Amino acid sequence: MKLSIVLSTQPAQFQAATFKGDLETNLARIAALGYDGVELAIRDPKLVNADELERLVRQHNLMVPAIGTGQAWGEEGLSFTDPDPLVRRAAIERVESHVPVAARFNAVIIIGLLRGIVKPGVDHEQAMNWLVEALRKCSAAAKPAGVRLALEPINRYETTLINNAAQGLDLIERVGAGNFGLLLDTFHMNIEEPSIEESIRRTGDRIFHFHVADSNRWHPGAGHLDFRVLLHTLFDTGYTGFVSGEFMPVPDAATGAQKAIEHLRAIQAVIG
Repeated sequence: MKLSIVLSTQPAQFQAATFKGDLETNLARIAALGYDGVELAIRDPKLVNADELERLVRQHNLMVPAIGTGQAWGEEGLSFTDPDPLVRRAAIERVESHVPVAARFNAVIIIGLLRGIVKPGVDHEQAMNWLVEALRKCSAAAKPAGVRLALEPINRYETTLINNAAQGLDLIERVGAGNFGLLLDTFHMNIEEPSIEESIRRTGDRIFHFHVADSNRWHPGAGHLDFRVLLHTLFDTGYTGFVSGEFMPVPDAATGAQKAIEHLRAIQAVIG
């Protein structure tokens, strides 16, 4: 089992970005805890020195399985479904700007809340049409570099656009791009899926990345989810990617990360 954890490269309001603050210090902590990789939350690639970032990541023998884009929504309000066409265009261009960095690390580009919400005065189908159009453009831009995109179904309290795996699979059909798939997150799945295990099975090889957080959005082992069953189901689909921790830094980031890896490595010893 390859384990990673989220690290924000820039200041952010998002609470479940487990590690924030000094980049080099946090990379050293993550490596020392025994993680195999680090999922980088990058609001804007222009604000990151990619050469230096790669040097630091390699120095600590870490891989970068995925790049999160959600801070462009949280900090700047960019989204694929904003009524303003300039905002929609800026969101698409932002994702396109992530492609060279993602290609450098062989990382998946995550589309979380950058997809947006249905804003007042916009009907749901119009928002979906904008979403599909944006994803087609981004997938096409990423394809020549061999980069994949993964949209994360997010619970109904945060958006009404793609809340569960079934809706995500329908969206994959509409987008029609081989390098577009899903990121499944156990916290959101616990809210939205009738059966988390069945949704994992149904999504199968369209799972491009996988987030773990417990039912309370704390580290795995702090709530009621049975990660032994969930991860066994995930790997039975043939999934060979990373299992990435995205959870609240409770009681603090380092403690949560330590408890998470202890819980997940204990499961790994049982399921292989």
